[in-house]
Amino acid sequence: MIVRTLREAESGERRVVSEGWESARLLLKNDGMGFSFHITTIYAGANLTMHYQNHLESVYCISGEGEIEDLASGQIHPIAAGTVYALDQHDKHILRAKSEMKMACVFNPPLNGKEVHNEQGAYELQAETVEG
Repeated sequence: MIVRTLREAESGERRVVSEGWESARLLLKNDGMGFSFHITTIYAGANLTMHYQNHLESVYCISGEGEIEDLASGQIHPIAAGTVYALDQHDKHILRAKSEMKMACVFNPPLNGKEVHNEQGAYELQAETVEG
């Protein structure tokens, strides 16, 4: 059984900070669950272009407001507390935060721990691993 608190993840090496966001990575590849689970904060005013070429992601908005733009179709969807979106086609997108957003994120395959977005807005498959 794995038991962790968000507070522990936010104050240890499971916290990853990058431009426009930070992530507390509660479950990672070395936990052996087959997915990773994170609570991610998107800072107010962030405008993030992402394209997860190596991962599928589902996101549930816990709090805050913003929008996601599908760059293939140009369609824009509002995001607010209670909204879920799934990047089931490795969708290239822009996430814009009107206010600070708290997001629960699941990645498959799971992240190792220290990933940040590369030049294409993706996470690499091989990255530094967080232990414990």
